[in-house]
Amino acid sequence: MTNSQFDDLRPYYDEEIASAMRRITESEHFATLASYVYPNKDVEEVKRIIKSYTTIDEFQHQVMTTVNEQVIARSISRFTYEGIDKLDKDACYLFVSNHRDIMLDSSLLQQALHYSGYPTTEITFGSNLMSSQLIIDIGKSNKMFKVVRGGSAKDFYTNSLHLSEYIRYALTQKQQSVWIAQRNGRTKDGIDATDQAIIKMFYMSHPENPVRALAELSIVPVAISYQWEPCDMLKAMELYQLRRTGAYAKKPGEDLNSILTGINQPKGEVHISVCSPLSEADLAPLSGLPNNKFNKQVAALIDNRARRSYKLSCNSYIAHDIRSQSSRHAARYTQEEKDEFTRRYSKAIAADVEDKQMLSDIFLGIYANPVDSKQLASERERGGGEKRSARCIAERMAASKDFL
Repeated sequence: MTNSQFDDLRPYYDEEIASAMRRITESEHFATLASYVYPNKDVEEVKRIIKSYTTIDEFQHQVMTTVNEQVIARSISRFTYEGIDKLDKDACYLFVSNHRDIMLDSSLLQQALHYSGYPTTEITFGSNLMSSQLIIDIGKSNKMFKVVRGGSAKDFYTNSLHLSEYIRYALTQKQQSVWIAQRNGRTKDGIDATDQAIIKMFYMSHPENPVRALAELSIVPVAISYQWEPCDMLKAMELYQLRRTGAYAKKPGEDLNSILTGINQPKGEVHISVCSPLSEADLAPLSGLPNNKFNKQVAALIDNRARRSYKLSCNSYIAHDIRSQSSRHAARYTQEEKDEFTRRYSKAIAADVEDKQMLSDIFLGIYANPVDSKQLASERERGGGEKRSARCIAERMAASKDFL
């Protein structure tokens, strides 16, 4: 089923793959990519392989799975996932994920789905990342569709409505699941929080009944955790500059540098938790709320489900103890693990900055804040920590802003 209304956003169709493969092999960067993905093959052989693909499934299951396997083999000590087996293989879902890495958050979920025998998803792809034909060809061949960034308030509304309509079309008519980050921009401070504007966007295409509109999308919260946060030092310096000066301006090529750093940097153990979908019964009690309150409560449902399932690493507990000057969580890590974290922490705060304490707090927070978030989400589930949870997280988020 095709719909030309979405030609400006959609991934490639199968009939467009052969041309995309040819352009990819003709790129000046192809030899570098080929040597990473297929280190034991001659570049001309790789060209012949890539040119033989004529469908999205072939590209995803032959090329992208190989890319992910190389990333896992080279930079991840253990890759685990849970919850996928509780989903219906024949159903479509809107996976709403926390966002720690520009590429890997979505790509590793696709790998987990592939390993589990489930269909892969379409993936949101920020227009700011479409910096070359090569990136566009790889992305659109990998079921990625464009999210338009920037513009006036009118442009924002128009683009949000168009995106909402496409997501609903992909799920209900194309029968394709969709992955989207919970916010515009990676989490820099370790506090994962769903943007209320994302919730509003989801039901803009069916505003008459927001509860029914969201239930039809089958929203599945996803929590991905990294033992070693991708681009942790880069994120710390970005937040430091933002807090010191009130502004942060991206440098040319910064997004690409973040992508490459995220791919190559050792990440230790990586875990993906796929939560149960938000049902109409979950959402029904929110019916009739003013839009702002409704959006806030839906975001909280997603966040609490994801935070409770987030897998804390030894580094999270180490950073929390260092930050609080305690040994509260000492049973959760070894001295060797603490020494390894301390070496990286010392390197991070050795940067030439005026306020070492601020930089220290920021870097430790990247790892330590999920400990507090998970604890507070658990308290909220028990009914005793809702106000404290909202206040604590609001205070933390007020101190920083996120940029992709």
